[in-house]
Amino acid sequence: MATQTTAQTERAAGTAQAVQPAGAGAQQDRRRERRNRDVLSAEWVKLELLRTAYATRGGLFAAMDPRAVIVWYLILAVAPWFTHDTASLTALFAIGVVSVFLARVGPLILGLFVIGLVGQVLSLLVVSLFFGGDSGTLWALVELNMKLGAVSLASMAAFVSLDPEKLSDALLAMRAPVLLAFGVSYGYRMLPIIVEEYTTVFDGFRLRSAPPQGKDFLKIRALIHWCTLVVKSFYPIMLNTAKSVRTTVEALEARGFTYAAENKTGRDLRLRYLKIGVLDVAVILVTLGLVALALWL
Repeated sequence: MATQTTAQTERAAGTAQAVQPAGAGAQQDRRRERRNRDVLSAEWVKLELLRTAYATRGGLFAAMDPRAVIVWYLILAVAPWFTHDTASLTALFAIGVVSVFLARVGPLILGLFVIGLVGQVLSLLVVSLFFGGDSGTLWALVELNMKLGAVSLASMAAFVSLDPEKLSDALLAMRAPVLLAFGVSYGYRMLPIIVEEYTTVFDGFRLRSAPPQGKDFLKIRALIHWCTLVVKSFYPIMLNTAKSVRTTVEALEARGFTYAAENKTGRDLRLRYLKIGVLDVAVILVTLGLVALALWL
């Protein structure tokens, strides 16, 4: 009897061990499928834009002083326009690629950059060939796109690493107009509210309007219907944004925002945490050296 019970227990344990991997594999498949749906959803796009705007990914430049990041960006944004050499432009483009990886730029921004750059190159290629361009014309277009690509990569690496508060404080510290610094900070802070309101309005339009019935070639009518809803959803957002801006400005002025921003004591208290460190100087010096080496090639 004991031997029979032991055999049954061993068979049950073997069955459980055989079922467990299958269950674990099915669970992993479900997680992978859910992850793929999340990546391709509109909610993921919205969250990725907010992560980009608020610099939540970290990276090398996020740990630097915002004034040093702006100076670093200006170096890489101006350097490509001083040369027409292909080797120099390739080196500057490579510096931009490395900077993007150090800044941990999100996949959405990188994907849009790649699609835009490839589309621009192909469109210019088709136009130049259509109007009788030769190899010299194509080479000039390649150089132009390499310059624009290098500047775009530097822009992504710099501004993805700066949150609204740091960017606003850096502009104030560099003696930029108070309204410009406030506009940058306020625009970033309004971004989540505008995105959320737009999503609500768009969902409301979808619920109140019936989709096109029947089947057509490549679902053209459904695409036109969706684009129409996208455009219509912008009009209520414009009115809501204007009302929000007016209310916010009145509240800030009632609390003395303009006086506090222009007063020297208030400015010093706000910018007291800004300090140029060893990392900032090292990054700028290394960048200057690499740019000089690239222009020398």
